[in-house]
Amino acid sequence: MNNRKIGTIVLIIAMLCVAISVLFTNNLARQLEQEERKNMAIWAEATRQLIFADNDADIDFVTSIIEGNTTIPVYICDTVGNIIAHRNVADTQTKTLIPEDHHGPIELQIAENNKQYIYWDDSNLLTSLHYVPYAQFALIFIFIAIAVGMMFTAQRSEKDRLWVGLSKETAHQLGTPISSLNAWQQILMDKYPEDTYVPQMKKDINRLQIIADRFQKIGSETELNEMDFIPVVEEAIAYIRVRTSNKITIEDSAIKGIKRVVALNAPLMQWVIENILKNALDAIQNEGKITITICENEHDVMLDITDNGKGMDSKTQRHIFDAGYTTKERGWGLGLPLAKRIVEQYHGGKLLLKHTQQGIGSTFRIVLKKPENS
Repeated sequence: MNNRKIGTIVLIIAMLCVAISVLFTNNLARQLEQEERKNMAIWAEATRQLIFADNDADIDFVTSIIEGNTTIPVYICDTVGNIIAHRNVADTQTKTLIPEDHHGPIELQIAENNKQYIYWDDSNLLTSLHYVPYAQFALIFIFIAIAVGMMFTAQRSEKDRLWVGLSKETAHQLGTPISSLNAWQQILMDKYPEDTYVPQMKKDINRLQIIADRFQKIGSETELNEMDFIPVVEEAIAYIRVRTSNKITIEDSAIKGIKRVVALNAPLMQWVIENILKNALDAIQNEGKITITICENEHDVMLDITDNGKGMDSKTQRHIFDAGYTTKERGWGLGLPLAKRIVEQYHGGKLLLKHTQQGIGSTFRIVLKKPENS
């Protein structure tokens, strides 16, 4: 059962608990309200009996009923709403009662032309009971938030361990063949010292070693150094350019002769740029152009990589950074998710799809923070 289904089940159970709790509490509140209404009817009758009691009447029982009300706020008013007396009510400057704000009235016939009216409010217990569902809802909401947070944290931790394990295993697996290639290259260099292809082989072997080192850095503490961003970009472009068809142009004149200092890990960031450039090349089917531009604001440096390739449909846009999602026949769907991870988790920046349109092309943007003292 995946995490989404578990989360849905937890949410449904929580909502059922809230619904049952609200129904039970409301029913209990209604019962208590009816009981208080009955008590007030008895209290009103006791008050009437006390008013009309003669000197020989035993008023102890009636008095005990009246004084026994220690929880329900009661007001006795005249016909125009002036408060004559009150009980269980804090002293107030208000002398007139607004009937709509209270329960009642119960009529007291004092004399033929003298009527008084009894109003009352909910007791503290009943008032508190009305707020119980809200408190329960808040507690359950907090429980759901904590549960969902823990679920996503566990899921993220699991993904982190998967990424780190995959990266380090890749670096480990590359180590042995790279060592063998270095040995064979040295043998060829000794046997054919004049051959021009052997040095090129050495460059590619060194490149494999750099890639292995990059994978090895994933999951380790990443050291960021303040440096000029432009040479890192230019080195990535140079590597891709010599491996690109003559029908595809990489236009980078906009970044020539400028300097943009940011905090970064050069090998990892170069890998990110190379990965985006390779995706741009894949998006251009025959002839095309990739344009590199850079801009900045007060806090950030932004590198835009734009191609005039086939663009992306809405589904690809939604999943372009999801691990395992790919539109290539032999793709693994790991390049852009890993690039995003490097930029955002290791550099504190952003990697986003700035713009795309089918038949027009796409633009990816890398956003990096400027050093605080710049």
